[in-house]
Amino acid sequence: MSRTGGMIGEVDDALRELIRREALPRSKTEVSLGAPGREGDTPAVHLHLYDIREDLGRRRQGTVNEYSPDGTVTARRRPPRYIRLSYLVTVLARQPEEEHRLLDAILRALLARDALPTDRLTGSLAELGLPVTMAVALPPPDDRALAEVLAASDAGLRPFVNVVISAPIMTEPPEPVAPPVTTPLAVRTEGLE
Repeated sequence: MSRTGGMIGEVDDALRELIRREALPRSKTEVSLGAPGREGDTPAVHLHLYDIREDLGRRRQGTVNEYSPDGTVTARRRPPRYIRLSYLVTVLARQPEEEHRLLDAILRALLARDALPTDRLTGSLAELGLPVTMAVALPPPDDRALAEVLAASDAGLRPFVNVVISAPIMTEPPEPVAPPVTTPLAVRTEGLE
């Protein structure tokens, strides 16, 4: 289970773990959630979730069947909805060169993937078994001024990597279906003439 709970917490944890293991494998750099504050004694990476929207391009209609191991339909559910979680990834360090080095390592690790690694997914994301896609260093939505978001933080304006993750979420539980008929039906034909 994620530390912060639910689909958003599961994405938080997977992204944080991906950065720790692949961008900063031997570093003691802290990776935290939230807007950056003031720099401390050691460098820190901040994952600031600044926007949550439905990924309308991935919305599907109808129902999806769930199957037992023998291939029998056991339930039907609506397809998952996909939510776009936009993160502002910043680094605070004493020297700009250190910030740039860490941002470069993070950028390389994230650009190497189109989705969060399945072995990092937990909870509902792991159960669904669907890809959790990731877009890195794309421009933010037109109606979001990231410079304003950063300027409003204690850290002020600084370089960042924009990361957008599209994750599935189930909005309602599956509905069980009746078991299949396994005995033949007897048809009466007498008196039908």
